[in-house]
Amino acid sequence: MPSIPALPSIRGQARVAGAPPRIRVPASEAIVDCAVYRGGHRLRGKFSHSAALEEVREQGTGFAWVGLHEPDEGQMAAIAETYGLHELAVEDAVHAHQRPKLERYDDLLFVVLRTVKYVEHDLRIPSEIVETGEIMIFMGPDFVVTVRHGDHTHLSGVRKDLEANPEQLEFGPSAVLHAIADHVVDSYLGAANALEQDVDEMEEAVFSPGGDVPIDGLYQLKREIVELRRSVKPLATPLQSLSRGAAGSIPKEVRRYLRDVSDHHATVSERITEFDETISALVDTASAKIAIRQSTDMRKISAWVAIAAVPTMIAGIYGMNFDNMPELHWTYGYPLVVGFVALVCGGLFFTFRRNHWL
Repeated sequence: MPSIPALPSIRGQARVAGAPPRIRVPASEAIVDCAVYRGGHRLRGKFSHSAALEEVREQGTGFAWVGLHEPDEGQMAAIAETYGLHELAVEDAVHAHQRPKLERYDDLLFVVLRTVKYVEHDLRIPSEIVETGEIMIFMGPDFVVTVRHGDHTHLSGVRKDLEANPEQLEFGPSAVLHAIADHVVDSYLGAANALEQDVDEMEEAVFSPGGDVPIDGLYQLKREIVELRRSVKPLATPLQSLSRGAAGSIPKEVRRYLRDVSDHHATVSERITEFDETISALVDTASAKIAIRQSTDMRKISAWVAIAAVPTMIAGIYGMNFDNMPELHWTYGYPLVVGFVALVCGGLFFTFRRNHWL
């Protein structure tokens, strides 16, 4: 029998038909800055992303630097078509949430950097301590395309510093790669210095006698340090590859600067590891301190229960309403029982007090 062709999904057609039309936003809306550099200096005038590359390749010297902030798929596709970017790297640049890495597609380098920013906060109130973002760098022989995700990932300062240093810009796109990596690692150092103060404050709070144990603050700080470690440590391998020339197309002089960045990164990674170990030790100490306090509270409760059990037991005996009970009709029976109860309770109280239960 002839096969029956599959019918299209009516539900899928209805969803597509009812969906609002997508409005294509030009790539220029996502471009923060676009410039052409030649001989270490920025050329005057404004360039579109296509005009910048055309200017570079017509003259055969210089390079173009296009900076974008959170482009969508359509905007990134226009940039990728002009600069010949690989589709897999373009997909990573659009969707973000990538680990730091280095990939090579023929003569194109794709580098992912995770950025961090320390957020002022109160350790007693749950809040974000470290804000993360991403910077993707596409580096070709005559261009650099940077894609930023996050509100704190500005590169305007990096661009100004490079433009004020023509000798460095003469090294081409690799100079931009080094400057951005150096900027990101410097931000790691700033975040680590700020976190060190938080760790010291928590350490003082945990070991202060009689103070409240900030267990919630410790867990919050532990979580943020773990997030910081995930952002920082994976960058070690890409930096080492770049500094050793494994990626190729990077001048020897720039590789020397990248080695310095790699050394700074190693220092930050070690400090973050120390923070993580310190917080883990503080969590264990705080847990032990809480357990000791709970044990002390349970001893106090048990001591008071034992003291209260004496009058409860005697009152229970005399409340059974038997006729033939000792000293029931004696004039001094009631004061004697009350005095006996007070004597036993007092004896228990001083015994527990001497043993530090009360």
